[in-house]
Amino acid sequence: MISSATPGATAADPRGVGQVGEPSLDEETWIDAAAPVPDDLDLVTEVDGMMAAFAAERFVRIDTLRRRAVADGARSGGALASVVERSVRLELASALRITEAAAARLLNLAQALVHRYPDILESLHRARISERHAEIMVDALDAVAPDVRARLRGRASELAEQLPVGSFRRQLARLIETERSATLADRHESALRQRRVVVEVADDGMAWLHAFLPAVEAHAIHGRITAMAKALGARTDEERTLDQRRADVLGDLLVDGDTAAVAPQARGIRATVAITVPALALLDARAVDVHAGHSPAAVEGLGPIPLERARELCGGADGWMRVLTHPETGAVLSVGREQYRPPPALRRLVRWRADRCMAPGCGIPASRCEIDHTVAWEHGGETSLDNLAPLCKGHHTLKHNGGWQVEQISGSGGALQWTSPAGRRYVTEPERRVPVFCSSVNDSAAPF
Repeated sequence: MISSATPGATAADPRGVGQVGEPSLDEETWIDAAAPVPDDLDLVTEVDGMMAAFAAERFVRIDTLRRRAVADGARSGGALASVVERSVRLELASALRITEAAAARLLNLAQALVHRYPDILESLHRARISERHAEIMVDALDAVAPDVRARLRGRASELAEQLPVGSFRRQLARLIETERSATLADRHESALRQRRVVVEVADDGMAWLHAFLPAVEAHAIHGRITAMAKALGARTDEERTLDQRRADVLGDLLVDGDTAAVAPQARGIRATVAITVPALALLDARAVDVHAGHSPAAVEGLGPIPLERARELCGGADGWMRVLTHPETGAVLSVGREQYRPPPALRRLVRWRADRCMAPGCGIPASRCEIDHTVAWEHGGETSLDNLAPLCKGHHTLKHNGGWQVEQISGSGGALQWTSPAGRRYVTEPERRVPVFCSSVNDSAAPF
């Protein structure tokens, strides 16, 4: 979650208040000097808000165009509604100089926002959300059953007004899957029967290799070839990009069948996937029913998976990091100033809590991030849970060299406040909270 605050100077009149009459020239000068002056970013965000309002108005007018055309066709007893709508689509595409597919997209979004989601349209009109937020919400909510949609609309609107686009898309997907968790296993089983590998021919002697397979395996495959590609990138003579190295590693593994052809420093790397499972769900099959409607098992960077699949993974081989949503109290949360590098258990906990890079709006999974001391070690920072956060390499560099100030918000459970060089503040929230266990002096009071 990200919130922001824009600083503005507030001055008090040193001469007091309550003067009557028109201000003198000196008073006018003081009033002008006291008014906050918009900076360049203020001007950009002002235009962005205007664009959101204009987008909302455009959707209203597009829907009006469609409705009037259909009504006119019905009154004249002429063409079928489908033919009229096709005609409207063609005319809209021609007038806006876009494709018919893009015009159809606009017509569908307009109809949804005006008739099914007027509250979302109002938020867009008031520039509380962006057009992209509205599109994501319509696409996601239209894909679920009406009863699920009705239960989630309010919360989805709140998230849209609070979060940037990337975080909002992930949180909304998680919200929907949690609501639909009772049927997740059946839907996954049906989708599993569609798995396949397809080659799509491209230009210049190239081709795309598409694989439709379970998300856990896909994430593990990508993670492994990324790790191997990064290991190859450590060579001083390496000139290929990370994407090029990934492609070459994938070809070596699939064509040769082993890693013998891969450089020595990239051998022996195996896939690692972090999976979070409700603790009781690991006990027996009845837990599926017990936990229906509650948080499902989830894979870092991907989202929910069926509990049966999670149970299988958690009982499997090494390489699957198992994190319970109710951790044992013996977890190492700090080593103070005893050592710079966090122990493995603490590193895993820091990444599990955040799930993503903790820079505003960043979507890079925590497993691919560096662990940063919020207060630098050389400045007295401790190696502890409340002074560590995952940052991708780019944002880690920006924190130390880009003029940004970052601090942990005390008592927030891992939230960071980023202050830009211009003085604006942005708060990023971790995806999860680490449970806190408290003993009570009253024996009758149970810990939480």
